[in-house]
Amino acid sequence: MPDPHVLLKDEPGKRVLLLGNEAIARGILESGIGIVTTYPGTPASEIGDTVSAIANEAGVYMEYSVNEIVAVEVAGGAANCGVRALAAMKHVGLNVAADALMTLAYTGVRGGLVIVAADDPECYSSQNEQDSRLYALLSNLPCLEPSNPQEAKDMVAYAIEVSEKLELPVIMRTTTRVSHTRAPVTLGKLAKPRLKGEFARDVRRLVMVPANARPRHDVLLQRMEKAKEITEISPYNMINPEGKDKEYGIISSSSAYNYAVEAAGILSLDVDVLKLGMTHPLPEKMIGKFMRKHGKIIVIEELEPYLELHVKAIAKDYAPSTEIFGKQYFPRSGELSTSQVLKGLAAITGRKIPIDFEGLVKRYIEASEGIPSRPPILCAGCPHRASFYVIKKVAGEKAIYPTDIGCYALGIAPPIKVGDILVCMGAGIGTAQGINKTTGMDTIAIIGDSTFFHAGVPRLLNAVYNKHKIVVAVLDNLTTAMTGHQPHPGTGLTGMQTPTEPIAIEKVAEGCGVKFVRVVDPFNVEEAEKVLKEALKFPEVSLIVFRAPCALMLVREKRRKGLEIVPFKTNEKCTNCMACIKLLGCPAIVLKEDKAVAINENLCVGCGLCAHVCPYKAIEPAKQVRMAFE
Repeated sequence: MPDPHVLLKDEPGKRVLLLGNEAIARGILESGIGIVTTYPGTPASEIGDTVSAIANEAGVYMEYSVNEIVAVEVAGGAANCGVRALAAMKHVGLNVAADALMTLAYTGVRGGLVIVAADDPECYSSQNEQDSRLYALLSNLPCLEPSNPQEAKDMVAYAIEVSEKLELPVIMRTTTRVSHTRAPVTLGKLAKPRLKGEFARDVRRLVMVPANARPRHDVLLQRMEKAKEITEISPYNMINPEGKDKEYGIISSSSAYNYAVEAAGILSLDVDVLKLGMTHPLPEKMIGKFMRKHGKIIVIEELEPYLELHVKAIAKDYAPSTEIFGKQYFPRSGELSTSQVLKGLAAITGRKIPIDFEGLVKRYIEASEGIPSRPPILCAGCPHRASFYVIKKVAGEKAIYPTDIGCYALGIAPPIKVGDILVCMGAGIGTAQGINKTTGMDTIAIIGDSTFFHAGVPRLLNAVYNKHKIVVAVLDNLTTAMTGHQPHPGTGLTGMQTPTEPIAIEKVAEGCGVKFVRVVDPFNVEEAEKVLKEALKFPEVSLIVFRAPCALMLVREKRRKGLEIVPFKTNEKCTNCMACIKLLGCPAIVLKEDKAVAINENLCVGCGLCAHVCPYKAIEPAKQVRMAFE
């Protein structure tokens, strides 16, 4: 990430190259937002990370909340005191936040509140694909969709404006392609954030007992009627570009709009494209008028047929004879691409695609032959590998391993192969209880440190109270590693980069009533094995914290201190038995051209786990050391 301090420059009109998420961070500064909350998750992480890096200088309060629902509640509380606020999360985080969001729609807000939900078509880093526009429909809240970083920045201010006009939270839905695209962005004027607000008591509005909730539902519906007026004149709903061919018209939004325009250009389709930036509520009159001008409407969007279904409904009243093309020509799952949209447009319009995609794919396959695949894998020296080695050695194939969301989900890959079911944050502990109850088998729930705080504690309480006999293995690498080393309650650092008292996982577990709680160093293999054997024999819930710092963090710390890294190497005792490879799968252990095992000293961080597992003592520290910065 470039120096985030570039976002602090009050130079309206200046153009800078920004990631979509960095542009949203700039939009926060231009909107006078005072409170920013988040739980990190790709593709949304850079929003919080960028704000965290400059929060003190910008005068903004930022926190990595313990999970997404807390993030929305903190932001919602501030917004109900008249302070502008924003909460950011990935799409699955919106599921966690949904309980609060649904009722915040009833209470409304007094200051602007924006909920950024970053969708992940193609599941690049997620356990599912979901379309957050449906949450806007479900909650009756306005939804905005930027198609590029410039719009991502500008829409934050617009979302705040709409939110305050309607006194409702506004959802801003991005996708991976928007959040992680870097493009020139023209800066606007910075606005001074306001952090102090006032809370005005209004029980009928803010306390959602049934007697108050019933009338508030009607208030919400009335506000959404006003939102319909706003969307009809929204500057983000427009025909762009305008074409001469009036037979076809394209309706699109978000990143799919970019593919639609590019594909239409390649096919020389000189058509109108109705670009929708405010997609809930939809501008019915504008869409109806657009359909009347065209006999055939092509809807291009990613994931669910959200626009298509609404366009078809609108057509019933405005242009019933209009032919509408949608998901039967464009995939409903995965991320769209220009080639996919080209194929769909060509099939609808009868145009010939001027690009030989099949030939390109064939040449790509030919060029890729012989290149080894690079599936995601635990880093060299990752302490999770040591934890998995201990767990697998003690419990083997006889145990069942519910796992969770985080780096440790990579434990499913060979040769480790620890991870039998993965559902959502915290569900490793929850599903373990049902599995053990119905099978009676040894069940070891795998969970990370950040996930433990996020969603593990309620599941642990349930296990203790209902006397489920499971082992909870907390793989604590002292950071939220997978999303970029953000702090969590166990790290002792806040989103404002200020020290705070860390919360010990073991103390939390004891507080939850767990009677068997131990902390081990996973690289102390013998001790860790002994403790795990005891835990498996314990008649109730047991919890082991496997604690060692993330390898990347460890190297960074050594670099900062100018310390040396002592890599390992194989010696003459090596018989090429492959035990190190078969048991660990460390990327630093490789086969040379002569098929002999060797250690890549440039990758090795000197954890020594391979030396421990080698039955012939054929792995030892290399005499040559390298500085951490090499």
